[in-house]
Amino acid sequence: MMRRTSLRLLMTVVVGNSALAPVQLMAQGVASTSGRLTISGYDPVAYFTDSKATPGAAEYEYTWDGLLFRFVSAAHRDLFKADPEKFAPQFAGSCAISMSDGFKVEADPNNWTISNGKLYVFAGAAGPEKLRKDPAGTIASATTNWLTLKDAPFR
Repeated sequence: MMRRTSLRLLMTVVVGNSALAPVQLMAQGVASTSGRLTISGYDPVAYFTDSKATPGAAEYEYTWDGLLFRFVSAAHRDLFKADPEKFAPQFAGSCAISMSDGFKVEADPNNWTISNGKLYVFAGAAGPEKLRKDPAGTIASATTNWLTLKDAPFR
C-alpha cells in the first residue's frame, strides 16, 4: 500500500511539474518545443551581420510570435530579442515568391535576399532574382496573400 501511494505521489509531482514547464519557459521568452523551427534552424541575424546563410545551434534558441528560431551565438539571439521585427524573415519563413503567387511553401534558407531592410527567403534559387525584378509588386501581392494564408499548412 505504501508503495502505491509513493508511486502516485511521484507521478503527480513529475506530471504536474512537466505540465508547468512550457508555461514557465514561454513566460521567460525561452524556446519552447511547440514552435515551428523557422527557416530550418538557420540564424536570421547572420543574414544581416555576416551576409550569409548560417545554421544556428539548438543551445541558442528563442521563440517569438509562435516561431522557434536558432542562432549561432547568444549575442545573435540577444540582437534578435531586442528587435525581432528587424531580423525575422518575412512571411514567417515561407517562400516570398510562392506567397505572392497565392500559396504557402517552406523556403530553403540558402535562397535569400535582403530588400528594403527586410529578409526574404525562397523555395528556389530563382527567387531572389524574381523579387529584384518587381520588388514592390511581389511584396504587395505576398503581403495581401499572407493575410489569408498565414495559418494555412505548407504545400
